[in-house]
Amino acid sequence: MTAPDPRPWLVTGAGGMLARDLLGRLADAGIGAVAADRAALDVTDADSVRAAFAAHRPALVVNCAARTAVDAAEEDEAGAFAVNGTGPRLLAGACRAAGIPLLHVSTDYVFDGAGRDPYPEDAATAPLNAYGRSKLAGERAVLELLPDSGYVVRTAWLYGAGGSSFVRTVIGLERERPTLDVVEDQWGQPTWTGDLARQLAGLGLRALAGTAPAGVYHGSSGGRTTWFGFCREIFRQIGADPDRVRPTTGDRYARPAPRPAWSVLGHRRWRAAGMAPIRHWRTALAEALPAMGHGPAVPPVTTGAPAERGAPEKAEIACDPCA
Repeated sequence: MTAPDPRPWLVTGAGGMLARDLLGRLADAGIGAVAADRAALDVTDADSVRAAFAAHRPALVVNCAARTAVDAAEEDEAGAFAVNGTGPRLLAGACRAAGIPLLHVSTDYVFDGAGRDPYPEDAATAPLNAYGRSKLAGERAVLELLPDSGYVVRTAWLYGAGGSSFVRTVIGLERERPTLDVVEDQWGQPTWTGDLARQLAGLGLRALAGTAPAGVYHGSSGGRTTWFGFCREIFRQIGADPDRVRPTTGDRYARPAPRPAWSVLGHRRWRAAGMAPIRHWRTALAEALPAMGHGPAVPPVTTGAPAERGAPEKAEIACDPCA
């Protein structure tokens, strides 16, 4: 992978686990990048955004900055909107003035979860909570201000080595508890930050080359499962007994913000950019676990698993999204 533009990429939210993996991917590919954490670039402050663009003159911006505390957003919706809505608008305005693309990371939480088919990229949005509303405001700002050079990449159920995640929590609890009760009535696509970083790097290069149409893409893994099914597969791959994971329902763990029960995204748009979608979530998990310092003890099984069959199968230990 080679960069067609010698100017650096500007990566916001550089302290987060997705941005860390993306910066590593860019470094491996020989692409110069500026890692801008909140101290270096406050996306909610117009002066801070202008100063960063003047100092670094980026070729492209990848916005990984977000406020992802879903329940906290119910009590501080204005704070969530400042980071997730106003921040992308300021970045999009600066990108428009500079004539450069913006890749903005968003979330499955812009949907209400009432469907039972994978959401296509152009599906109607209807967020259930303040967090989803704030992320949708950011999406709309990017698409409005950058109709020809704005890229919204929705992801779901992120996990990685650089922060807290469902996978890390499960592995810790497996050592401490004889059994885990995990909800089986919320469906989604566990997505490794390493895979999403690879996808963002590829899309960014194509955006700079003018070969990827602007608009919405879905950056989540292939396949689908529930938090219960995901937890069982984590147990299996690290050599623990999956039967120690017991199913329960989300109504046992009422939280301030409602969560969508169906977060399965469709991936057809990648073909327009000349890219393949992200691989199956089980295959990715088998590579992610060693990268996170764990196993795997056994290889993944990508067909015939109970979690993939029938009508839809959330967890007491499920994490908030990371986008």
